[in-house]
Amino acid sequence: MTQLRVWAPRAGRMSLETAAGWRPMIRDGDGTWRVQAPELVHGADYALWVDGEGPFPDPRSPWQPRGVHGPSRVVDHGRFPWSDAGWRAPPLAAAVIQEIHVGTFTPEGTFDAAIGRLDHLRDLGITHVELMPVAAFPGTRGWGYDGVALFAPHAPYGGPDGLKRLVDACHRRGLAVLLDVVYNHLGPDGNHLARFGPYFTDAYRTPWGDAVNLDGPDSPGVRRFFLDNARMWLQDYHFDGLRLDAVHALMDRSAVHLLEALSRQTRHLEARLGRPLVLIAESDLNDPRIVRPPELGGLGLDAQWNEDFHHALHALLTGERQGYYADYGNMEALARVFTAGFCLEGQYSHYRRRDHGRSAAGLAGRTFVACLQNHDQVGNRAEGERSTHLLSEGLLRVGAALVLTAPFVPLLFQGEEWGARTPFIYFTDHQDPALARAVGEGRRREFAAFGWDAARIPDPQDPDTFRRCVLDWNEPERPPHAGLLAWHRDLIALRRRLPDLTDDRLERVRVRFDTAARTWVMTRGAVTVACNLGPVAADLPLSPQETGRPLLCSTPGIRTGAAGVHLPAASVVLLERPSRAGEGDECA
Repeated sequence: MTQLRVWAPRAGRMSLETAAGWRPMIRDGDGTWRVQAPELVHGADYALWVDGEGPFPDPRSPWQPRGVHGPSRVVDHGRFPWSDAGWRAPPLAAAVIQEIHVGTFTPEGTFDAAIGRLDHLRDLGITHVELMPVAAFPGTRGWGYDGVALFAPHAPYGGPDGLKRLVDACHRRGLAVLLDVVYNHLGPDGNHLARFGPYFTDAYRTPWGDAVNLDGPDSPGVRRFFLDNARMWLQDYHFDGLRLDAVHALMDRSAVHLLEALSRQTRHLEARLGRPLVLIAESDLNDPRIVRPPELGGLGLDAQWNEDFHHALHALLTGERQGYYADYGNMEALARVFTAGFCLEGQYSHYRRRDHGRSAAGLAGRTFVACLQNHDQVGNRAEGERSTHLLSEGLLRVGAALVLTAPFVPLLFQGEEWGARTPFIYFTDHQDPALARAVGEGRRREFAAFGWDAARIPDPQDPDTFRRCVLDWNEPERPPHAGLLAWHRDLIALRRRLPDLTDDRLERVRVRFDTAARTWVMTRGAVTVACNLGPVAADLPLSPQETGRPLLCSTPGIRTGAAGVHLPAASVVLLERPSRAGEGDECA
């Protein structure tokens, strides 16, 4: 890179600072400033001055080795020795995703250390690894959703080359890699974008601060910033797809929504690169238009996280009804999700106090990502409790079976497969003392309003809060964790082996349940999943279409026969027709 270009329409003058000295920059008609600088070679540091103030990092800085307030560093992406030529990601319809947080996935908390655990994911049956955000954020530890240098992989994790080594290592093991990106807001500490241009607007607000200017004056330059960022991750870092954080907070009244523009760009890039690329939205809108093609009035994304699935399953298994769980908790709600995609598709939401959602009729299961746990649903609890802390081992197995036999794309959160006991608490490392104090106090107030004891709420800034969240990789070797790990591995193997479990036509899913007995029967082609969610054993009658030979049992004591199945408390069995099982057959 011998020429630097910076979009800064608000600046009256701009200059570049390098080890060779200062260079004035020249303004073009579109508000872009440029300068020729032969010293800007791979590894060279540089900074920008705006109207005599600075130094500031480049808004598109590819590397921030000294933190988000330090100088930028040039990266020549062509220098990395990739070994994944010919790589093609498996289709999303066949995916099993694991979400990981690089900083807590291993004790070292780096990209390179994560490589050492990839064989575990491959052997489990994971097909796609989804990284929580890795764009540079203040301090060393955090969730990544307060990133401010969106083009620069977080230096404490290993920077640009470390991230490329991780993606390359995943591909060598047959693992696709997705990246969580945040385009609806930026963090407050180290966010210098407003000095350069109209990146933000006061026309809207988000729960996290100023909204991004996607449809106001000078918004084309802002939109280009995010579209180019997405292209960089997919092209220069070889990611196989992006997970887009909280798209409901992307306020955009343009004729072509940013997400539609991103979808179109990604399809063109996919054709040019010759490999499949996917876009997955996080959305709580229950709006099928997110995944419908633009030709049908949609935004053209490939899939969206199904919040209804999580809420319905979690509320049913735990009995929790606070907050948004108020709209769920019964078997009918979960059955609607399995057969219709959404639970709320225009019905009244008691939590929102209004009608919510729209029918997903006609959508395939592959357009929904379903889970029992993810970083939000664990980490946004006051003490970061996993399902492991809330459910018995039996119900954990039932929950896993329902996730992994659903007609959707299943997602597991790191360590879920062995019932990890480490929590996932909200943690930060803000360098501004006032901001750090405000975040901690705000979190205590928020949870105290829900009845939590403020003294029990961990301080996000306390390093021990972070350390408690680091996965314990000794757990999978001992009971009961080893048994849960084997259960997840067996379920994933069955999902891969049995075509009926990857058939994502929702109209072919059959569900019946008994609310009083807390029993559930789901039939998908020749496969039946029979569950007892209750605290006592149940004899569950099955129709001839539901009976079959037992494939997998969650616990000893399950007995199958021609007329039904005996299920101990909190247990599940998978059956397959045609039946070769006789009266009194038992699972091993």
